[in-house]
Amino acid sequence: MTQTISNGDFVPVRIAVLTVSDTRSLSDDKSGDTLVARLEASGHILAARDIVCDDRQAISDQLHRWSVDPKIDVVISTGGTGLTGRDVSVEAHRDVYEKEIDAFGTVFTIVSMQKIGTSAIQSRATGGVANGTYMFALPGSPGACKDAWDEILVKQLDMRHKPCNFVEIMPRLDEHLRRK
Repeated sequence: MTQTISNGDFVPVRIAVLTVSDTRSLSDDKSGDTLVARLEASGHILAARDIVCDDRQAISDQLHRWSVDPKIDVVISTGGTGLTGRDVSVEAHRDVYEKEIDAFGTVFTIVSMQKIGTSAIQSRATGGVANGTYMFALPGSPGACKDAWDEILVKQLDMRHKPCNFVEIMPRLDEHLRRK
């Protein structure tokens, strides 16, 4: 993290954004742009941004690289969470996770249901932790990225959110790696 955690002050976190797509580039990556705009407007820091193709190994390799980078606290990917044969982001995330945040997908589905009804069942959004880094896989639509950020992540990535939030436990996410 960029600073030590204090009592109730906002703590900016360093967030990497990964777009998973065979067709997008940085110039037309609307979902990535949505996430970057929102995280920066919230006071967080864009630590890295990249686009990788819909390839499980390429995705998991990038997630792993970022999970061990001490300048990155959170990774948010967008794209590849659906049901088609090329949708492998969830599997790639799970290849890297040490622990899955099961409720993230559930809460995302609840938020999505309010916006798109039963079509929400086609998303396999997921969250987890690897090497002390939070990771979230979101669908590839700007609307889904907006909903995930505005309804879940902006709150959980804010130290002031009560009764609890992801930021306050960040220093302890990798404690098992330090115990030898």
